[in-house]
Amino acid sequence: MNWIEQVTVLDLLVKGVIVGIVVSAPMGPVGVLCIQRTLNKGRWFGFVTGVGAALSDICYALLTGYGMSFMDELILKHQTFLQVVGSIMLMAFGLYTFRSNSVKSLRPPSAKRGTYYHNFFTAFLVTFSNPLIIFLFVGLFARFSFVMPGSPVGFQLVGYLAIIIGALVWWFLLTYFVNKVRTHFNVRGIWLLNRIIGITVMVAAVVGLALIATGNSIS
Repeated sequence: MNWIEQVTVLDLLVKGVIVGIVVSAPMGPVGVLCIQRTLNKGRWFGFVTGVGAALSDICYALLTGYGMSFMDELILKHQTFLQVVGSIMLMAFGLYTFRSNSVKSLRPPSAKRGTYYHNFFTAFLVTFSNPLIIFLFVGLFARFSFVMPGSPVGFQLVGYLAIIIGALVWWFLLTYFVNKVRTHFNVRGIWLLNRIIGITVMVAAVVGLALIATGNSIS
């Protein structure tokens, strides 16, 4: 592996981890479910809930990447335009996350802990039941030029593996944090977390648009 390939792999790893975190971070139904299970059942029940969500996310990531691979020529020809569209989609997603009220997804705590497999599988189903996440992947892939037409299969595998790593890192840190502050974590904590995530995504989208405008687009 030469120096250029090493840089490319590192680039893919960084972008993949970012994509994995951005997709996982918003406190939608599965995020709230993960927090609830962490508080009511324990940290590892919350973490396996996140693992189930991550598996569903990577399924949709593969579907998105496979679909976009049929548009290799279009992606190469209109790369800058697609990056602008991707940044706008991220801006819209950040605004939606900022304004969303995930507290409505709260459910009464269950007296049964269930098995790790049950917690994993139910989280997978909850996440997989929302195919709209494909649009988020399209925006992220376009923004970061993540799907590289003609790139070696090995590089693509590294990219998708990085998405899984990013998602797992997010769920691991989230459950660790919630478990540590469990006596102080409440509904307002979920509300505030969504606000922070929404603002972060919107700022990233604005920075992306600024880089494109100045000709320093992230590719």
